[in-house]
Amino acid sequence: MHIETNNSGRTLQLDSGVRIGLRDFAALRGRFSGTVFLVASGPSVADFPMARYRDWPMLSMNGSIVRFLEEGLRPLFYLCDDRGVAERKGTAVAEGIRHAQHAALGLSSLEQVARHTPEALEEGDLFLLERANRLHGQRRLSDRHFAWRHRHDPELLVQWSLLHQKRNRIGFSRNLGLGYFNARTIAYAALQLACHLGFERVFMVGVDMQAGLGQFYDPQGKVVPSRLDDDWDDYILPSFQLLARRVLRPDFEVFNLSRNSRIEPALVPRLEWREVDSLLAGGG
Repeated sequence: MHIETNNSGRTLQLDSGVRIGLRDFAALRGRFSGTVFLVASGPSVADFPMARYRDWPMLSMNGSIVRFLEEGLRPLFYLCDDRGVAERKGTAVAEGIRHAQHAALGLSSLEQVARHTPEALEEGDLFLLERANRLHGQRRLSDRHFAWRHRHDPELLVQWSLLHQKRNRIGFSRNLGLGYFNARTIAYAALQLACHLGFERVFMVGVDMQAGLGQFYDPQGKVVPSRLDDDWDDYILPSFQLLARRVLRPDFEVFNLSRNSRIEPALVPRLEWREVDSLLAGGG
């Protein structure tokens, strides 16, 4: 990978030789307000009355773009930072790049798209998803050193631990120009993007986090294996605990619309659809 910066922006040259023009996240920071729907790929997304909320901005990720294509709706952003998804669901990822107003992908996902659908990279408005402490051109610190350095940073809310190394990888970024924290789930990246963009209220759709239930697009009667159970205790749960403890506040609210989500209501409150409608009717 090689990134060139000039007056017109950044150009990324992938290992495959494909060159991509990149947008800077700073250009969209704080440009939005109000409510956004974050649409993931858990089975409950099949029950999402998407057409009813077609006038509200939405973020799509991974395979959830299929719902948008079916409904004829264009998400504000499409996200993918999973090489496996980009490899297995290559057509859907390429359509996400083409169909969304903007697309944010990790390097490995971009490499996969470049191999099977390089023309999609020329059609999308692309941003590079980079993890905190993994930014191109910057020296990578140990996780513990990085967390210590940013322990009082209002833009990178990190968890620091002297004894437990994995805990130093937990955080929340309010500024994607400084990278984002992976948490081993793309939904958490989308929450950080929503905050970066300036939205004050996020409704999470399809964030079920139940590995045994699969994704809504899995073949009939078949659940595609995932790492949700393996990553839950070390990364996913601690990340949402940090979200609840240090990020959620009156000017950044997050609500879970999945009735069967593994994320407890004590961390992210759950709402019924009638409650969503009531909030939106109040000017959300």
